[in-house]
Amino acid sequence: MRVCTKLISSTHPTLHLAYPTVESFIWNTLIRAHVQAGSRPEVLTHTPLSVFCRMRFHGVEPDFHTFPFLLQSFNSPIQLHSGRLIHAQIILFGLANDPFIQTSLINMYSSCGDLAFARQAFDEISQPDLSSWNSIINATFKMGLICIAKKLFDDMPARNAISWTCMINGYVRCGYYKEALALFRVMQTVGVDGVRPNEFTMSTVLSACGRLGALEHGKWVHAYIGKCGMEVGVVLGTSLIDMYAKCGSIERAKWIFDNMGFCKDVMAWSAMLSGLAMHGHAEECLELFTKMINHGMRPNAVTFLCVLCACVHGGLVSEGKEYFRRMSEEFDITPLIQHYGCMVDLYGRAGLIEEAWVLIKSMPMEPDVLVWGALLSGSRMHGSIETCEIALKRVIELDPTNSGAYVLLSNVYAKMGRWADARHVRNVMEARGIKKVPGCSSVEVGGVLHEFLVGDDSHPETREIYKMLDEIMSRLRMEGYVGNTKEVLLDLDEEGRELALSLHSEKLAIAYCFLKTSPGSGWLTFMAISFKEFVLFPLS
Repeated sequence: MRVCTKLISSTHPTLHLAYPTVESFIWNTLIRAHVQAGSRPEVLTHTPLSVFCRMRFHGVEPDFHTFPFLLQSFNSPIQLHSGRLIHAQIILFGLANDPFIQTSLINMYSSCGDLAFARQAFDEISQPDLSSWNSIINATFKMGLICIAKKLFDDMPARNAISWTCMINGYVRCGYYKEALALFRVMQTVGVDGVRPNEFTMSTVLSACGRLGALEHGKWVHAYIGKCGMEVGVVLGTSLIDMYAKCGSIERAKWIFDNMGFCKDVMAWSAMLSGLAMHGHAEECLELFTKMINHGMRPNAVTFLCVLCACVHGGLVSEGKEYFRRMSEEFDITPLIQHYGCMVDLYGRAGLIEEAWVLIKSMPMEPDVLVWGALLSGSRMHGSIETCEIALKRVIELDPTNSGAYVLLSNVYAKMGRWADARHVRNVMEARGIKKVPGCSSVEVGGVLHEFLVGDDSHPETREIYKMLDEIMSRLRMEGYVGNTKEVLLDLDEEGRELALSLHSEKLAIAYCFLKTSPGSGWLTFMAISFKEFVLFPLS
């Protein structure tokens, strides 16, 4: 199709002149080819909409095959007006009751951010089929309306594997990972009625396990994939690599990667690179990237993002600069704002604040919250107050409710002993109604996920957890550990500040794991939700 697309794209103006009354089949093929080549603008001379306009100019009437393809090309809010014009054409030609077109309208309006019209298109269907139900559920999730999506799912007269997968995937996209796993378990109970998870279902479930750091759950899902006789191809293989890496089992991720053989695509390579970067194996990540190139695999923007992240975690400034240069000069990949954010983070962590500033000023796009946040974090780390204040101002302009920026600046002031300024920042937060989102850490013990908040006392074993935490802190102090109390903004003495530090959610999660596991039982993996990082400790 790619070859055909290029050939059609380059010749179809001549085709129009030679055959001005060509039938709709050819025009539909042209529209479809342009839609499928939409991610490769270098092969296009016209847009799908312009092809449709030329079709009408030559007097060819569209049919029920024309519009589903055409509607796929409208997938952003700026294209909503064009989508509505095509909707009017659908009504004009009496095709509004075609089920495929109705479902395509739901998808188009949801992709363009107009849930009201998507719902109206659904409500106008006299007897919606499974495809229509699945589309409106997916549209509702895109708007973040989880409860409404769940209500629609419950109201479905029948469900297929796609319906269940749509719900599970929606939960994962909205950050409801535990609900996604719970729904998957329900799906298994109704499996006797003929509903079986497919490859995409399992990929989504593995993603939920990875986001939760639920290694035992992930292992069980892996075993279930084998039990169902599913082939671990590129999709499931990539998902397994990602899950094991995020759950702290990088060796299992490597094993999956090595056993995928020749079916690895660029996403599988990128997933492995990301896992190595996540675990701080920067040198190994760069070696794997070289191996990837030698195997003839062309990297994409995601691949370079993984490599740059490895440089960030490894403090490899010169290497990061070199890969950032290579992506555009050698591979003709235009850096995205995420790549610039990585480079700012790399410079900031290394204390190269001036270089970070120069890069930000040279960006071809406006810096976003993540870029300014990286500069804020780096300048805070190295005590550059002036830069911190500038970065904070930009972050607040872009995201007025971002509590993390206020807290970072407050901590910088506290670290320098500027308590009045630190309190002023906190007072501004309070006056603006901005509250710090409490950190949440989760840990998996015996296949069960346990979550902890800062100073949490809701766990049934709270007394034992705090007793274990006291023992851990006592042993750490015996080994010379001294908590950094300079950034604790509280009217407390030194002992009180140390206590405040010890109540962090991560420490409570670690204490619970030490309480419930025996020495030498393996590696403890937990996830600090507030930072989206996975931390590993040997249990010995």
